Amino acid sequence: MTLIEAVRATIRRLHYSPHTEEAIVHWIRQFIRFHSGKHPGQMGAEEVTTFLDELAIERRTAASTQNQALCALLFLYKRVLDLQIPRLEALERARRPEHLPSVLSRQETLTLLEHLVLPFRLIGELLYGSGLGLLEARSIRVKDVDLDRWQIMVRRGKAQHTRSALLPTRVRDELHAQLDSVARRHEKELAAGRGEVDLPHALRGKMPGAATSLAWQYLFPASRPSTDPATGRQVLYHVHESAVQRAVHDVGR
Repeated sequence: MTLIEAVRATIRRLHYSPHTEEAIVHWIRQFIRFHSGKHPGQMGAEEVTTFLDELAIERRTAASTQNQALCALLFLYKRVLDLQIPRLEALERARRPEHLPSVLSRQETLTLLEHLVLPFRLIGELLYGSGLGLLEARSIRVKDVDLDRWQIMVRRGKAQHTRSALLPTRVRDELHAQLDSVARRHEKELAAGRGEVDLPHALRGKMPGAATSLAWQYLFPASRPSTDPATGRQVLYHVHESAVQRAVHDVGR
């Protein structure tokens, strides 16, 4: 097993999200590449500090990015390599600049939503009207939408808790249209010999047929399939957060 394979295996054993997995793997690869391919087991706090200095001084990355890189390396040394490096634990995290967030008024929010195109308008409506976070909205699957009770099940929220959220009445038509769009696309994908979606870790072995079922498809699928790092197969993920952020940014300019 290679180092990256060991990292992925540890992450999946801990049931971290695919998004977190890719972020951790990204920074570990960046760290190794920065030190000319040297194995992390032969390095320690000094090399980590040099790498973080490079991010802060030369690349001028944000404090949140520096902290994400540090957390990834702490995970590598503690969880994967099982190396206790006190000096690494004592590294001070970058401080984020303090500022008050800009909050839109109700009318400004409604105007912004009206100018978004589908499916981003529907995502925005769920964020605003149902109190969902962006990751929660992106992770909704068809089976999580309960049209009888007019609610949605949020199964991958904070701390992996499952909860229900009421759907805003104003999204009724758009929600039905989005469900129909997902169903039509899924039929075409199946006819072309594709149609698989990524599954939670425990279900890959228990319910392999779920990968091609409509119920497990994402309500907001990505525009094209990607390779599932767990299986090496082409699967359809949910829409990427950057696509949503870009749509909102373009409207807000």
